[in-house]
Amino acid sequence: MENSTTHRAKEIFEQEISELTKVAANIDEHFSLVVDALYACRGKVVVMGIGKTGLIGRKIASSFASTGTPAIFVNAVEAVHGDLGMVTADDVALLVSNSGATNEILAVIDPLRQIGCQLIAMTGDLQSPLAQRCDLILSVHVDKEACPLGLAPTTSTTAALLMGDALMVCLMEKRHFQAENFAVYHPGGALGRKLLGRVENYMYASVPRVMTDTPFRELVCEMTRHHLGMTMVYQQSEVRSQKSEISTQLSVCVGIITDGDLRRAIQKYEDLHITAADVMTHGYKHISKDALLTEALAVMDKYNITTLAVTETQDSDEIIGIISIHHIIDFA
Repeated sequence: MENSTTHRAKEIFEQEISELTKVAANIDEHFSLVVDALYACRGKVVVMGIGKTGLIGRKIASSFASTGTPAIFVNAVEAVHGDLGMVTADDVALLVSNSGATNEILAVIDPLRQIGCQLIAMTGDLQSPLAQRCDLILSVHVDKEACPLGLAPTTSTTAALLMGDALMVCLMEKRHFQAENFAVYHPGGALGRKLLGRVENYMYASVPRVMTDTPFRELVCEMTRHHLGMTMVYQQSEVRSQKSEISTQLSVCVGIITDGDLRRAIQKYEDLHITAADVMTHGYKHISKDALLTEALAVMDKYNITTLAVTETQDSDEIIGIISIHHIIDFA
């Protein structure tokens, strides 16, 4: 039975989600203008704030910097005591303040104007002094904080955090920021180290294999056994020696079957008295064992696939393993 504390926790979640939904509904063309301004910035994004909002600003700047948008956080109090020297005319300043009336934030506006950088306000009050004095405005207005006293920043800081995430993701997409870029910016982290590794060190050496005449049920069992959501499809091929009449039977990989192929087959065929040849996709994408994982991810992204066959060399036809995007990103 649910106790009063867990019930109250769920109420807080529901209240914040409700307010955040309203913030999302109010996003308009001003958001696009801000993204364009940040994308066009020739310098860096300088995020400023104080207190709890400052902590959110620090996270926004950190997220920007790690995903291809140069950014720093400057505490507004420290800014007017010398840290404004970090700011140049090529920069864009993102000033974060829920009330838009915080003295420490307002104090940096005139100096930033003199420096010559563009000013963007992220605030909960579009009529505030901050909003009125900035070039562009992002509204993070919420009607009510989750704090029962309405004093502690709760829903408002969550709204600012989400707005920062939305800016970050849109900028990533605008810059075509890929996993290989992420690896460069995170060489010290577990994921960064993995992405800078070689395919050979992270591939599955046990390759799922079926023949073109393998019944549907058996190919499903093979895919299930390997937990990769795919299997390679082989066909017997006769190779005759040029110096003798002796012929050799070889198994040649001719295609691939994925979970998506299975779903389409179930929709297409009623009795499923079919073989791998009826289900497979002809041909397959592959990568050499010596390639970087970032290269493998680039191929997967280009073709919108989640696995790649691994070969000894890029020109080789012999499949020695499988690399899966799920294995790459599972770094916990």
